[in-house]
Amino acid sequence: METGLELAALTSTAAGRLIDLLATDGWAAVKSGIVSLWRRSHPERVDAELSEARDELMQAEQNGDDADLRGLLVTEWQARLARLLATHPDLADEVRRLLSEQPHDGGSTGQQVVGSMTQKAHVTGGGDAYVAGRDQTINRGGTG
Repeated sequence: METGLELAALTSTAAGRLIDLLATDGWAAVKSGIVSLWRRSHPERVDAELSEARDELMQAEQNGDDADLRGLLVTEWQARLARLLATHPDLADEVRRLLSEQPHDGGSTGQQVVGSMTQKAHVTGGGDAYVAGRDQTINRGGTG
C-alpha cells in the first residue's frame, strides 16, 4: 500500500503533465487515458470538464495570460486525482502507466519528471527568497 506522500507526489506529477498536454497535439491520447480512470463513475462528466479546461487554457494562451490559469488547473486536477486515488488506490499503477505513455515534448520543457520536490523559504527581517523548481530569472531594479 502506498503512503499518502507517494500518492500526493503521483497526483502532483500527473496533474502537471495533464495540464502541460492540454494544449498540445498529445491532447486526444491523454484525454482518453484520463477519462478511462473515471470509468467506474461519471467518465462523461470528466470528459466534458477536460474539454472545458482545454478550451479555457487555449483561450488564455491566445491572450498571453495562461500562467495563472495553468497553476489553478494543476491544483484542480491534482485534487481530483487525489480524491480518485483515495477511493480507488488500485488505480495508482494505471496513473503511472498513463504518465509513462505520454510524450515529454508536447508543449512542455521536454524533461521527464522522475520524482517530487518540496521547497520551503522562510524570510525574516525584510530579506528576499527566491525558490524555483526549474529555470529562474531575477531582475532587480536598475538605474533609472
